[in-house]
Amino acid sequence: MIRKMLLLIFISSLFITSFAQKKPNIVYILADDLGYGDLGCYGQQKIETPNIDALAKAGKRFTQHYAFPVCAPSRYCLLTGINSGKAYIRGNHEWGERGNVWDYKAMEANPFLEGQFPIPDSTLTFAEVLKTQGYTNALIGKWGLGAPFTAGLPNKQGFDYFYGFICQREDHTYYPGHLWENDMRVPLNNKVVDPQVHFPKDKDSSDEKNYETYQQEDYAPDFLIKNALNFIDKNAAKPFFLFYTTPLPHASLQAPEKWVDYYHKKFGDEQPYLGGSYFPCRYPNAAYAAMISTLDEQVGEIVKELKAKNIYDNTIIIFCSDNGPSGEGGNNSDFFNSGGPFKGSFGWGKGFLHEGGIREPFIVSWPEKIIAGTTSDMVSSTIDMMPTLCDLLNIPPPKNIDGISILPEILGKPQVQQHQYLYWEFPGYKGQVAIRIGKWKGIISNISEGNLQWQLFDLHNDIMEQNDIASQHPEIIQQFNSIVKKEHHTPEVKRFLMPALEKAFTNN
Repeated sequence: MIRKMLLLIFISSLFITSFAQKKPNIVYILADDLGYGDLGCYGQQKIETPNIDALAKAGKRFTQHYAFPVCAPSRYCLLTGINSGKAYIRGNHEWGERGNVWDYKAMEANPFLEGQFPIPDSTLTFAEVLKTQGYTNALIGKWGLGAPFTAGLPNKQGFDYFYGFICQREDHTYYPGHLWENDMRVPLNNKVVDPQVHFPKDKDSSDEKNYETYQQEDYAPDFLIKNALNFIDKNAAKPFFLFYTTPLPHASLQAPEKWVDYYHKKFGDEQPYLGGSYFPCRYPNAAYAAMISTLDEQVGEIVKELKAKNIYDNTIIIFCSDNGPSGEGGNNSDFFNSGGPFKGSFGWGKGFLHEGGIREPFIVSWPEKIIAGTTSDMVSSTIDMMPTLCDLLNIPPPKNIDGISILPEILGKPQVQQHQYLYWEFPGYKGQVAIRIGKWKGIISNISEGNLQWQLFDLHNDIMEQNDIASQHPEIIQQFNSIVKKEHHTPEVKRFLMPALEKAFTNN
């Protein structure tokens, strides 16, 4: 904690020398479970995303940008610039030691059951760095890195204003009993219903009226965008950072009726999703498309508000997703080709270190600073955001981070610094490690079962990772092993331990 305070004081002391002109506003929009191929500008044929496509047309679209396979660690790595071999949070941790954290009525009655395992106070986020440079920061949407009454809350990690879901379990329904505004609950006009339900066997599953019970009064995304627009309105006269972490299009499949009707007419009839882990849904394909169109509509509203306040030209808008597409809750990633050129179904999308699980859409728009309609194939990652924003403000990035500044690439200038490799480790789904070096992609799966055998893929010739050529390139495998020994550090949180990996590659 003392080290963090000293670093922030040092960065703050550079405030008077950084950026002689007016600092740009920063809007970072992070979708939830959106696949690489779910946007029109990345090849989507069935879902219409005109506003996000317009961002790409006005700015730069990246084709080799990476995140992490699940929600909480993806956000941690993004905010800190630290890779998952060193990260404090390396998987989703629901902190079940507190009690029955999956009981929605119990959570409503007792806020101590909400939230995930908290990041420590010593964590340095890029929101805290921006704050030292005069920025007013807001986190609106989903958090997932802490719990009420802990240090792991947005307001204690650099955000002046927070509105949304502290807990990533709570946003499994878009009709929750409450949201949070800073450290206070804000009640919504909804009954608390556990989304882990099955459609009643005694009712007609083809009758859409029988699904009305899964739709309620207050749709959370409506409140999120309202608060985001209000934040822009109130802070238009000074530099601000808006981190809009929408839960869309994560299951449950719940969307505004106008968009569901639109896509139902477009797609025709379909088999219902009858529930289990998430709410039943009469038209799951139409609902999924409707959720993405709702997100797209909100992106359009943000752009419209920026233009109305005369600050659009001085605002950087960044759009990305936290991980690849999910097959949960009735979502059919094959129907939409959500993985794009990669496989996106279960085992390849969300939760897995294959390309479909971690390669994400990444768009950056900044009028007159970025050449409109350009594309970059530079290998980049969400861990690059910390040093990139520091570079933008002419201040040194924190030491001991793993990202690099990609600001030159964004602005169309020579990008001298490149990643020698990218490294991931993930204890979920039986334990996985992955490395990207140039065209080479290596993956170890099933580590919890004792497996340490590499699979090797040539992404230039095998983008779908179908042909394992590890036996043909022992020199690459040897290089991978050296990288794991360098990057893997024993996790501070025991839940994230992978004993086989620990035994073979411990670097502490």
